[in-house]
Amino acid sequence: MTTSASDPVRSSENLLTDNPALYERTFPGTGDRNARFVHDLVTRFADRADSPSLLDIGCGTGRDAARLAELGYAVRAVDIAPRMVTYARNRNPGLTVEVGDARTVRTEAPVDVLTCLGSTLLHLHDTGDLVAALRNFHRCLRPGGLAVFEMRNGAFLLTDRGRRELLDEELVARIDWEGVEYTSRTTLRLDLPAQLLRRQRTWTWSGCAEPVVQHTAWRLLFPQELRFLLELSGFEVVTMFDAPGPLTEPAWPADGRIHEDLTGDRLHVLARRADATR
Repeated sequence: MTTSASDPVRSSENLLTDNPALYERTFPGTGDRNARFVHDLVTRFADRADSPSLLDIGCGTGRDAARLAELGYAVRAVDIAPRMVTYARNRNPGLTVEVGDARTVRTEAPVDVLTCLGSTLLHLHDTGDLVAALRNFHRCLRPGGLAVFEMRNGAFLLTDRGRRELLDEELVARIDWEGVEYTSRTTLRLDLPAQLLRRQRTWTWSGCAEPVVQHTAWRLLFPQELRFLLELSGFEVVTMFDAPGPLTEPAWPADGRIHEDLTGDRLHVLARRADATR
């Protein structure tokens, strides 16, 4: 299936994962920030430092994985979206990238570091699926290995600023892709019974016969809830903080201080694999 800016692929509920080049135009430059964030945490907290192996869950277009490989990690990357995996392979021919599910991916040998960034974990909406993924991460890591998570913080919606910024405003973005201007209009709403933050994103562009309306959602996890699920799955939480991070302002590393108020929009977690699950 060919892709062009004037005739993008529309095979799922997410135009960006269907069209990886559009994704990279929409979110430029995240690879360096994410890789620096991971590398600094691993350097500070790892119990061994030489040639670490790393599994990147939800690798997207492979930018983070490629940058981490440049920093000396032996990287294997997986994503559930086949078009993202194909794009990542083509852009990074030396990188091992495969289609995989967080709940079932396996490694030939346990790795030193596992990364799950960009709210990848929150695309699992059912608590049973979350536990299945976390226990699978535990299996993929060696004892003492580190898991690095970056995601939306459910507690942000308990603040006045969070509800105002996320629920009261429509976010409008304009992206130029190969000379075609795309406009996205995004609104968010709470689904309290399901504990989800639901997103409606409407796309328009020149040559689009009618607006493309798509719906996705993130599971809302609160810090203590996530801590419990990690400990249930065999992890010891090393640190949990809201700032700084790769998507915060100011961005990582900022002043080098970790802020643990946990009232910001992003949640960052470093967890160490313990010997066994409960």
